[in-house]
Amino acid sequence: MCASQSKYTENLSDKKTLYAVEPSVYIVGAGPGDPDLLTVKAQKLLAVADVILFADSLVPEQILGICRQDAEIVRTANQTLEEIVAIMVEKVRSQHKSLVRLHSGDPCLYSAIHEQMQLLAQANIPFEVVPGISAFQAAAAKLKTELTVPGLVQTIILTRISGRTEVPATEELASLAAHQASLCLYLSARHVENAQAKLLEHYPAETPVAICFRVGWPDEKIRVVPLNQMADCTDKEKLIRTTLYIISPALSPTTGRSRLYHPEHSHLFRSSH
Repeated sequence: MCASQSKYTENLSDKKTLYAVEPSVYIVGAGPGDPDLLTVKAQKLLAVADVILFADSLVPEQILGICRQDAEIVRTANQTLEEIVAIMVEKVRSQHKSLVRLHSGDPCLYSAIHEQMQLLAQANIPFEVVPGISAFQAAAAKLKTELTVPGLVQTIILTRISGRTEVPATEELASLAAHQASLCLYLSARHVENAQAKLLEHYPAETPVAICFRVGWPDEKIRVVPLNQMADCTDKEKLIRTTLYIISPALSPTTGRSRLYHPEHSHLFRSSH
């Protein structure tokens, strides 16, 4: 075992578990904001890592309370990709330290980890990705809503509108809206009027929209309005960033029922009644 390897002993499910990490980069999803929504694996890594690269403009400060008191905290809001990767390479290769790169939400969604992983691979730096809860999941839980209601909607689309980062023409918002699925719209508050217009090409004006600001943070706001009031509500609440929109017929009162637990539905573990 490497001398610099970190160890952490904790009681989990009444079993003593020794948790050790190698000198490596761990790209960790911090979830939408609530520290209680971190995965167990994310908590373990944060508790033992030597270095934390902290996306301080997107991840709440409270999450750092899980880290070792002597952990090195590096804030990255004002740093470029090249500067961030250089730190990763230095800490892991030269200093033989374990490093957590802490991202908001889930790393697979709008977190810019693709280019980080490419550069780490090119530098032969070992890395692992640890998933997290995304804002759309936390928002649905707060709304007490299932986004796939039988007989009403069975598809969830995660997307954004074109802005400084362009969306491919084949994924243009109006074309996705044609499906009338549960559509979760990220990174679009600055372009909400344009987004509303494109959505109204296919969704009825009275379709409910949940406007979710900083889900899981202490100053969280969630408003549910008809689609044709989406832009006005965003403007009144002065929302320009960290806002998710959920446009879905599932937000309306419904009596739909899944076949899974229906008494007339049989499957491998249960016969029909």
